[in-house]
Amino acid sequence: MKKPKALILKADGINRDEEMAYAFNIAGAEAELVHINDLRSKKKKLSNFQILGIPGGFAYGDDIVSGKILATELVSYLSDELQKFVSRTDTAVIGVCNGFQVLVRTGLVPFGKVGKMDTTLVANDSGHFECRWVKIKIEKNSKSKFLKGLENQIIWYPVAHGEGKFFARPNVLSKIEKDNLVAFRYVDESGVPIQNYPDNPNGSINAIVGISDITGRVLGLMPHPECFVRAEQHPNWRRGNVNSPQGLPLFKNIVNFVSQ
Repeated sequence: MKKPKALILKADGINRDEEMAYAFNIAGAEAELVHINDLRSKKKKLSNFQILGIPGGFAYGDDIVSGKILATELVSYLSDELQKFVSRTDTAVIGVCNGFQVLVRTGLVPFGKVGKMDTTLVANDSGHFECRWVKIKIEKNSKSKFLKGLENQIIWYPVAHGEGKFFARPNVLSKIEKDNLVAFRYVDESGVPIQNYPDNPNGSINAIVGISDITGRVLGLMPHPECFVRAEQHPNWRRGNVNSPQGLPLFKNIVNFVSQ
């Protein structure tokens, strides 16, 4: 069976691109790092891929605000290609950390309106960069197609961001909740969604960690699942209490979805 092809987007300042490519490769895809300039020049075509991954980092130095310049570049030069890509039923998009910021600013999440920004990610309430592991819970009724079989699980992912606070106007937030677009939430030791620091590292409203679009095929989240696809990536793996890498199932689900 032919492996689905994953395009891992590159631009100045992006990092963890190789980690995301590795995650997709061991999950069963064939990942390729593609620079944004190669898409703009038509040297590479988004239409030849089934998966689009936008990694974390600091695209273009996060000048202005995080993800803004890359999002503007995508909307300005690749709007038609993006729209066609997400309109297909055999594609998947994931944006992690800076990639989530890009998805929000392109309008791909939550409502799939390219060029219309309905939500935002702003500076952490703590006032500083948060770099550590956090506990999150996978939503039971999430619209995301990539969380099948993972519902209600409480897992650990690492975060590394300065602008990760999810924010939306009350009417937009209400629609996100009503349409089951929330994919993950920050939780406390008891597994209950929490607003308080440090369990909620940035102050995201409704403890929102990540959201899906209305089709369930575009997913954005602040933590880094690609940094936990091997047990050895967990800081406590030598103590024998890490049974399995909790980020790998997400990538396997994405690959399985586009392979159906």
